[in-house]
Amino acid sequence: MARKNGTNPSDLPAATYTFSIQAQYANKPGMLAQIAAAVGDRGGSIGDIDVVKSTGSTMVRDISVSARDSDHARDIVEHVKRVKGVQVKSVSDRVFQSHKGGKIEIRNRVPVTSRRDLSVVYTPGVARVCLAIDKDPEAAYSMTIKGNTVAVVSDGTAILGLGDLGPEAAMPVMEGKAMLFKAFGGVDAWPICLATKDQDEIVNIVKAIAPGFGGINLEDISAPRCFYIEERLKKELNIPVFHDDQHGTAVVVLAAVLNAVRIVKKDITDLKVVVLGVGAAGVACSKILMSAGVTNIIGCDRAGIIHKGRKENMNFMKDWFAENTNLEGVSGSVSDAMEGADVFLGLAGPNQITVDDVKKMARDPIVMAMANPDPEIRPELANPHVAVMATGRSDFPNQINNVLCFPGLFRGVLDVRARQITENMKLRAAEAIAAAVGKNELSSEYIIPSVFHPTVAKNVAKAVAEAAIEDGVAERERPPIPVFL
Repeated sequence: MARKNGTNPSDLPAATYTFSIQAQYANKPGMLAQIAAAVGDRGGSIGDIDVVKSTGSTMVRDISVSARDSDHARDIVEHVKRVKGVQVKSVSDRVFQSHKGGKIEIRNRVPVTSRRDLSVVYTPGVARVCLAIDKDPEAAYSMTIKGNTVAVVSDGTAILGLGDLGPEAAMPVMEGKAMLFKAFGGVDAWPICLATKDQDEIVNIVKAIAPGFGGINLEDISAPRCFYIEERLKKELNIPVFHDDQHGTAVVVLAAVLNAVRIVKKDITDLKVVVLGVGAAGVACSKILMSAGVTNIIGCDRAGIIHKGRKENMNFMKDWFAENTNLEGVSGSVSDAMEGADVFLGLAGPNQITVDDVKKMARDPIVMAMANPDPEIRPELANPHVAVMATGRSDFPNQINNVLCFPGLFRGVLDVRARQITENMKLRAAEAIAAAVGKNELSSEYIIPSVFHPTVAKNVAKAVAEAAIEDGVAERERPPIPVFL
C-alpha cells in the first residue's frame, strides 16, 4: 500500500530494531517527557514504558524504543544520554535478548521423579520397547518421537536474504523455523546445520539420521544444489522430504494467484506469467502454476529471458526451464518479457523492474514482488498501476509468507504417515490457504490470510492428509502400542 505522505517504510522504525533503554532520573514532573522528546527528535518510536524502581527522589524506567536499524538505535541512545539529569544505566536489544541461550528447548512429556519412573522410562523398562521396535520397526512411529518430528536441515549457503554465512550463522533461522512448526502445527522440529557443502555428503548425512524423524524439511540450501539434494533424498528415503524455499513459497504463491484472479476476473489458464529469478523458488512456483493450468510462463534471470538454445548463465534446472516454458521462444530482457503479462512474480532482488515495465503489462496486472527486505519494485511506485500488489514484507498488505504452508502441511503429512509429498497435496494446500479468505472478505489488499489466521494450519493439514490418502501415499492407521512383549 502506498503511504499517503510518501514515506518509504524502510525509513520508519521497525520491530526488528526494538531495544530497551533503562533510564534513571530525578523523580519530578517533566523528566519522562524530555526523554520521549529526545527519542522523537531522532525519529524513534516509544512503545512500552515500565517502572523498575521508584523512590521519593529517583525513578528508574525501562523504555522500549523502535528504530530503523542499528546505527539509528545508537544515535537515539546517544541523544537520550544528553538529556540533563538522565543516566542511561543499560541498553538491551530485544532481538538479541530473545535469541539469548537459543529459542527452543527439550521438555519431558513423562515425569521422572522416582526410581519407579526411572525404571519405566529408562533402564530396565526401555529395553522392552527397544525389542518391540526391533520386531516391528514401524512401531517407532507410536513408541518414539519419530511420529511427530521433523528435521530442519541446512548447510547455511542461502540464509534468508543474506546468502552463504555457514552452518553456525544458519542456526538462529533454523531454530526460528522449529518454533513456527511447533506454534502453528504442533510439530516437534529439530534444527540441524551441517558443516559441509558437498551435496552427496549432505544426502548421506540426512539418510543416516532419517530413522529418528517422520519428515525432512530442507532449508536455505543454495541452487542448483538444492534440486539435486531433494531429488535424491525423495528417491532414497521412505519419509517425506520437502524443500520449503521451493515448495512452501510455491504453495503460498499459488494461493495468492487463485484469489487474485478472482478479483481481476481472469481464468488462470489464460494468464501470461513472468517469473524473475529462476532459482529454487522461481522454478517451484513455475511448476506449481503449470500444475494449476498456467501454460504461458516466461522466466528471466540476470542474463535476460530463458529460452531454448541460450548458453549464458545456465544449469541443469534452467535447461529444464528452457524446455518447458516460453513456448514461443521469446528472447530479450525482463522488460521485454513484461509486455502483455498478467502476473509478475519477483524472486530475485531489489529494484529489478520499473514503473514503465509495469505499465507494459496487461489489463489489471497482478504484481508479486517478493524479494526481502527490498522488493523488485516498491509498492508505492507500482500501486497506481496494478490491480493487486503483494510482497514478502509484513508491513504491506498481501504478505507471501511460507508460514501459511509448512506447519499445516507437515501436520497433515505426519497425521497420516505419508511416505512422500505429491503435487496434488501441494495443490490442495494452496486451495486451503486461498479458501481462508472468504468471498465477502476478498479485496485487492486481502488476497492471502494472515499467518495468525486461526484455522489456516488446521485446514491445510486436513486437505493435505485427505490428498495423501487419495494419492495412495499414506499409512492412515498407526500401529498399535505393543503389550506384554
